[in-house]
Amino acid sequence: MTRKLKAAIIGSGNIGTDLMIKILRNGKNIEMGAMVGIDPNSDGLARAARMGVATTHQGVEGLAQLPVFSDIDFVFDATSAGAHVINDGFLRSFKPNIRMIDLTPAAIGPYCVPVVNGEQHLDALNLNMVTCGGQATIPMVAAVGSVAKVHYGEIIASIASKSAGPGTRANIDEFTETTSKAIEVIGGATKGKAIIIMNPAEPPLVMRDTVYTLSDFADEAAIEAAVEKMVAGVQSYVPGYRLKQKVQFDRIEKPTRIPGVGDAVTGLCTSIFLEVEGAAHYLPAYAGNLDIMTSAALQTAERMAKRMLVSEAVATQGE
Repeated sequence: MTRKLKAAIIGSGNIGTDLMIKILRNGKNIEMGAMVGIDPNSDGLARAARMGVATTHQGVEGLAQLPVFSDIDFVFDATSAGAHVINDGFLRSFKPNIRMIDLTPAAIGPYCVPVVNGEQHLDALNLNMVTCGGQATIPMVAAVGSVAKVHYGEIIASIASKSAGPGTRANIDEFTETTSKAIEVIGGATKGKAIIIMNPAEPPLVMRDTVYTLSDFADEAAIEAAVEKMVAGVQSYVPGYRLKQKVQFDRIEKPTRIPGVGDAVTGLCTSIFLEVEGAAHYLPAYAGNLDIMTSAALQTAERMAKRMLVSEAVATQGE
């Protein structure tokens, strides 16, 4: 299969530029069509131009005017939650069936974490990639949930302050709300909670994530095996994703009041500690939070594009 589908990226900042480099280096069914920004002096637009990618600093209005726009099948939005709603509506007025891959917490389309539900929404016109914390931790909640019912899932994502651009900082509330909801919708927890920490330490620290779940009592070895299997699944597209230590368990035998969960709770508390090192395609390796988002978005688009190309080939053979 030699034909590739063209993609545009909205947002020429850290996330958009890293994603562009990933597509240029590793795209199998996707290739770059255009890079879109609003700052004519951004490094992302300059890099795109040097690499032969069409550019515009006039936002989605400029994208719609580019000659390549007629050939664009996918648009990755790496701006902000509020901007994504506007961008989706504007571009869909020109191309109703364009595929939008949303890297913001806007969540106007279904949530997608490739290793958990990546095959469920391949025909969706808008897919939400949750958040960096969600991509890192929801697979772990889902792993525990594959063995025992999860009543409560809490995640704490700690990222280097230097890896948090203006889009991330403008969307803290949306981050916590979207991630908490996705812990429930995708992870399967009855109640989800998310916390993000921007660590200003120097030198910058690699992304670290802590996952706590409270589930029904279950075989601890089975949960540990499910977690390790899920880690391997994420590593297939994010090689720097790994467990920092063995999974830890605490059994709550005495009924305990846990706010938001219940007044007489018992069960198995599972603690999972993760580290996400970036591939350093554009930013330093400590920016694993960006790497897992762009890697997950590309993995999702590649699956969708493959499905579209296969359908196209079948239709052509039937003519």
